[in-house]
Amino acid sequence: MPDLAEQGLRAIAPDWIGSGFSAKPNQQNFAYTPDAFIEALADLLKNLEIERFYLVLQGFLGSVGLQYALRHSDQIERLVILNAPLSSTAKLPWKMQQLGLPFIGDMLTQDPLLIDRTLEGGSGYRIADNDLDVYRRPFLKSSDVGRSLLATIKNLQMKQSMAEIESGFSNWQQPTLIIWGIQDPWLPFAQAQQFANVVSSCELVKLEEARHYPQDHWSGKISEALVPFLRRQNL
Repeated sequence: MPDLAEQGLRAIAPDWIGSGFSAKPNQQNFAYTPDAFIEALADLLKNLEIERFYLVLQGFLGSVGLQYALRHSDQIERLVILNAPLSSTAKLPWKMQQLGLPFIGDMLTQDPLLIDRTLEGGSGYRIADNDLDVYRRPFLKSSDVGRSLLATIKNLQMKQSMAEIESGFSNWQQPTLIIWGIQDPWLPFAQAQQFANVVSSCELVKLEEARHYPQDHWSGKISEALVPFLRRQNL
């Protein structure tokens, strides 16, 4: 984000509802389904009075961003994807599936150390304590974030979401950049390559040593590809 700011690009990185420092409503007030997240993102953009924008997404809930892009393609100037599920072959790793199981998930999602295990397991590198502290802080303040995480995993609807993404992006026209940590233990590079082969106007950048969370350790490499892509003028 500082690299984007230096180029005069405004960058907004909201926490999803139920995560980080956003609100954590109960399921009676927020369904935690992809449709609910898509509607919430639409409401956020409307309140910020943003009509067209570049969309950058990462991770398993990045699938919601892809669904948003398909349903609101007129708003998307350019699309950037970092290690997000793109195919019906994508599966939620067992480590994350457990977070949505009855009883087991209720316990696991209340453990602040799940942050360390998940982020370091996915990235393959140690993450600085001061960065981990930011991720842990909501778990230490309230049990609500754990319950929201449990609800998010339970309602992710991967099969339906992947079907929409696979069929929808065959007709996608907006310039698209995929930046992929090819050592990802959960999402194989072959999924990114297949997606890039189908989508027109798509560029694919490989980060040879990066894994599932490339932004944590390879932000400089990402900026080298991201900034020129966003600054480029459409022909």
